[in-house]
Amino acid sequence: MLIRVDPASPLPLGDQIAAAVRGAIAEGEVRAGERLPAARELAESLGVNVHTVLRGYQRLREEGLIDLRRGRGAVVTGERPAGRARLVTQTRRLITESRRLGLPDEELLSLIRASLTREA
Repeated sequence: MLIRVDPASPLPLGDQIAAAVRGAIAEGEVRAGERLPAARELAESLGVNVHTVLRGYQRLREEGLIDLRRGRGAVVTGERPAGRARLVTQTRRLITESRRLGLPDEELLSLIRASLTREA
């Protein structure tokens, strides 16, 4: 798994790291049960602060894609992490597009709820 960051990007470095790992999971390059690089090692290889890597890993944890345990490191979780990673990526794109169009978050949520009701 190759992780790169672009210091010139407006996207925070931690978010770039999370996106790179999310992409690797979505593409099946990293599977459930596999260990991610140690935060300290990854930070050193990218030339960033270890807390930057930990912020990226924390975001992935919040998304349910990895488990973080002291002494055990970051491990990809779930039975279908690739599908979940793709869904998180698509959701982020939907939110970005909605905000670009000036749609309030509550209106987006209403659209989603209405779509779920129609599908049920």
